[in-house]
Amino acid sequence: MQMSRQKTVPRHSTTAKTEKRRRFLFAAAFLLGAAFLVYGISRGEVAIVLKKAIYICLECIGIG
Repeated sequence: MQMSRQKTVPRHSTTAKTEKRRRFLFAAAFLLGAAFLVYGISRGEVAIVLKKAIYICLECIGIG
């Protein structure tokens, strides 16, 4: 009576297909983030965010 040995695959092995998918998703998320960053800068949101950050900091200190 022979026991059949099952081949075990390491948990951390990734196939080429999943690696390509991971790289694609990373690149897509990076480009989307960059696009939103450029869009916000073009609308003048930088000044608004900076102004709100200054008010929050001054309120935390107790000055504003």
